[in-house]
Amino acid sequence: MTVPTHPQELNQNIELSIGGMTCASCAMRIEKKLNKLDGVSASVNYATEKARVTTPSGYDADALIAEVEKTGYTATLPARREGAAEPASDPELTGLRHRLIGAVVLSIPVIVLAMVPAWQFDYWQWASLVLASPVVVWAAWPFHKAAVMNLRHGAATMDTLISVGTSAAFLWSLYALFLGSAGEPGMKHPFEFTIAPSDGAANMYLEVAAGVTMFVLAGRYFEKRSKRQAGAALRALLDLGAKDVAVRRGGVETRIATADLAVDDEFVVRPGEKIAADGVVIEGTSAVDASMLTGESVPVEVAEGDAVVGATVNAGGRLVIRATRVGSDTQLAQMARLVEDAQSGKAEVQRLADRISGVFVPIVIGIAVASLAVWLGGGFPVTAAFTAAVAVLIVACPCALGLATPTALLVGTGRGAQLGILIKGPEVLESTRAVDTIVLDKTGTVTTGKMTLLDVTTTPDTDVDAVLRLAGAVEDASEHPIAQAIAKGATARVGSLPTPESFENIEGRGVQGIVDGHLVLVGRRSLLDDSALTLDATLEAAMASAENDGKTAVLVAWDGAARAVLVVADSVKPTSAEAITQFAELGLTQILLTGDNKTVARRVGSEVGIEQVIAEVLPEDKAAVVQRLQAEGKVVAMVGDGVNDAAALAQADLGLAMGTGTDAAIEAADVTLVRGDLRSAADAIRLARKTLGTIKVNLFWAFAYNVAAIPLAAFGLLNPMLAGATMALSSVFVVSNSLRLRSFRSRSAMKA
Repeated sequence: MTVPTHPQELNQNIELSIGGMTCASCAMRIEKKLNKLDGVSASVNYATEKARVTTPSGYDADALIAEVEKTGYTATLPARREGAAEPASDPELTGLRHRLIGAVVLSIPVIVLAMVPAWQFDYWQWASLVLASPVVVWAAWPFHKAAVMNLRHGAATMDTLISVGTSAAFLWSLYALFLGSAGEPGMKHPFEFTIAPSDGAANMYLEVAAGVTMFVLAGRYFEKRSKRQAGAALRALLDLGAKDVAVRRGGVETRIATADLAVDDEFVVRPGEKIAADGVVIEGTSAVDASMLTGESVPVEVAEGDAVVGATVNAGGRLVIRATRVGSDTQLAQMARLVEDAQSGKAEVQRLADRISGVFVPIVIGIAVASLAVWLGGGFPVTAAFTAAVAVLIVACPCALGLATPTALLVGTGRGAQLGILIKGPEVLESTRAVDTIVLDKTGTVTTGKMTLLDVTTTPDTDVDAVLRLAGAVEDASEHPIAQAIAKGATARVGSLPTPESFENIEGRGVQGIVDGHLVLVGRRSLLDDSALTLDATLEAAMASAENDGKTAVLVAWDGAARAVLVVADSVKPTSAEAITQFAELGLTQILLTGDNKTVARRVGSEVGIEQVIAEVLPEDKAAVVQRLQAEGKVVAMVGDGVNDAAALAQADLGLAMGTGTDAAIEAADVTLVRGDLRSAADAIRLARKTLGTIKVNLFWAFAYNVAAIPLAAFGLLNPMLAGATMALSSVFVVSNSLRLRSFRSRSAMKA
């Protein structure tokens, strides 16, 4: 029996789609309600309208849904969207649009009549009542309904403020019309931006009731539509996959739904079709266009034995592929999951905003009541006191505060996904702000990682084919890029290689094994030194020459003697130098970190423009190097792709893993770069910083708006209708500002 070693193994994560939220204070209410349940930890995101809940294993999701419904909102388990298109229309958005159109058509004449005394005919006030009544009753019905629902649960939200404000203005107008002097024929009612003492029974606020409803509906409609646009990148990512596939079973080709494809199934992909799942090519050659998934515009040539990724497009010949990962295990599904996790998370700065939003509405109601009391206590007319109180209720808007962070995060992470940049969570954005040093792994990150065997130098009595046969056999058992280059070069010259009778990897030094009865050592000089083996003059000269040229020299020995030097080289990626320039423009100090020798490391560093090089570092010491830099006060980002980089990526303040690398590196990193292009790392940091900057601007605007607007309203310096307009505009501004991130482009794309 296996006993879980970590508490999180006893937990499960449940995602709920929440309906009926109208502001950040709604999200806070639901979050508090769920967090009161035993063993439950919940986070509710107003912008994505989702709750992420961690519960003990086996916890009934229906109990969570019931708890949300007790607060007056709706909750459902979202349907799996793999292979399913997003609905073309949104019923809530459609309903808002209809109410908004009705409100605009009916409210504008009311507002115009109230603002232009010259157009006020004898019974204009009664015409205004006829026009305004449907706006206040029908168009504003969602606000009234939500306010009543919240009242039943002893809560107050943004809807409460709007409902109370518009209802009070409408009821006061009815009093003035039917019981006061406002209904008399020929009554004139000049529009004023500020409050002035007057006869309360002669004042109507129909334009306030109708205008506020219209402006708030407009703000909510554009906010809802913008939030939908903000999530478009994730929906597009989810919709990239193929919907059906031609699978080959029992020699018969049958077209089935992609969801029915199984691991090890063989499927056919014709030119122009999407590849249905991750797999390996078993027949055919072609060029594969991965631009929609990675942002890489140049198609990649593939042949038998090459791995391919689902959702990419076969741009050339016919391919037969064996599926290795299907459904939720594919790279596309994992990308979508990473993006969704990032969008649903909360940065620390957002949690502060949410806490403020949670207590905001009750405070506003208190300020409105206090304003009413102060105005009345000061001897001002009831109408002036009432107008100030209504203006306070209407102008206060926690919506902008609640939307400031999540909408920017939603758009920023979605845009990143389109560019092949997967940001794991919102806290990553905050990490990029302070990063001042970037540490780069060499092999596979700055260089191609594809080593090639260039030359073989042997002692006078040693045959080259024998060297390649024995060394290639041992190296073929290793996964190291240099080993694979030697094995590939040996196979190309001598054909098939024997299987070693034994094999041992000596970490950081090389390998050894028994082949055809010989104990063969292949690796660094230190490996031969351990066995007290020396090089003759020929091998010494060959090794020195290779290292002077910045190439890697690998020594081969067997039967107690050094026999040969194998020269292997790795080429720098053509885009690495440009990436280093971009890091410098971002103010980052670049450091090349490698286990290779100093000469090779310096040659690569000088080729791309990196001055600081740390070479000959064993895999287990890479994290220690990052730790040392942090101890010196540096905030470190690390870019790597191999298993040996995982610890350093986890240790760094910001870890960026090449998506072409190993799963261990990707798991340890904060950001995954789907493309193998180092320029993506610079783009990732730029995007994260820009997203964080957008969040700051949004929060500043939201705080500044409320800090400035509430006192103006309380002191009677803001007409309630204008208060409603500015309140709606504040939310629209925040969402629109976030949407600007959709135009973010890769620096390399801008130069193209």
